[in-house]
Amino acid sequence: MAMVIREDCINCGSCEPSCPNTAISAGENIYLVDRERCTECVGAFDEPQCVGACPIEGCITQDTENPESREALLARYQQLHPN
Repeated sequence: MAMVIREDCINCGSCEPSCPNTAISAGENIYLVDRERCTECVGAFDEPQCVGACPIEGCITQDTENPESREALLARYQQLHPN
């Protein structure tokens, strides 16, 4: 599953530089996660870095409506970072 940023985002931008896949960008009112680039940091870190960078607890969560296996997330990471 990719991560998703909820509506209680304060648009501070703390999450954007923490993403190893550049999957986070500024939206009109809140930051957004590109599901095609998000791997929940699988392949880079043990846990999603955006969650720890966000000052609002519970603002960034797993997108439970689009489940993906750890293997699928790792394959995406390897495709984004072939070296």
